[in-house]
Amino acid sequence: MNNLDVTTILIIAANVLMSFKGFKDISFFDRYKFQISGLLSGEKIRMLSAGFLHVDTTHLFVNMLTLYFFADTVVAYVGQLGFLLIYFGSLLLGNLLSFLFHKKEPYYTAVGASGAVIGVLYAAILLQPDMMLGLFFIIPIPAYVFGIGYLLYSIWGMKSNRDSIGHDAHFGGAMGGYVFTILLVPAVLTQHLFMVILLAAPILLLFILKFFKKI
Repeated sequence: MNNLDVTTILIIAANVLMSFKGFKDISFFDRYKFQISGLLSGEKIRMLSAGFLHVDTTHLFVNMLTLYFFADTVVAYVGQLGFLLIYFGSLLLGNLLSFLFHKKEPYYTAVGASGAVIGVLYAAILLQPDMMLGLFFIIPIPAYVFGIGYLLYSIWGMKSNRDSIGHDAHFGGAMGGYVFTILLVPAVLTQHLFMVILLAAPILLLFILKFFKKI
């Protein structure tokens, strides 16, 4: 059983309270969701508030469960303030990337803590690259394989645009976890240099594809 830090408990509580408020109050949900037209009109709070709203209880549960599994690892290495920087930095960077990809789509909307949570997951992988994950809670795989595979899947999702998942926000969140972890724990550059380079590969790939307008 993970020993959750009070900071993580408060973040989970805020997600639960705001999400359930949004489930019951559609006007509240619409006022604080990520929406391009709202952001373009100056409603910058949506960049932050959207990360505490969810589509339904399953969406909320999956995000909070993932956060539960990896938050304590990150807190142990960077402390409460460092964890908050990674969480909120990843959330904002994820929504910023989403804004950049969809700024010409005024009706584009999104919600969820996924960007922040993926940022925490990517941070945990950088800090403990030998960590093992259970794919579908059953199949053991190295955490870095999951991290790289997930970002490659996100690139595919952005390129194909075949579903309603915010792949760009997930990718931006992973970038946040990557960058802020290196800033907070620069020792990973010497202790886990190969992993730092390996985890940077899909991020570099995205920018190459974007530069050549392939995505």
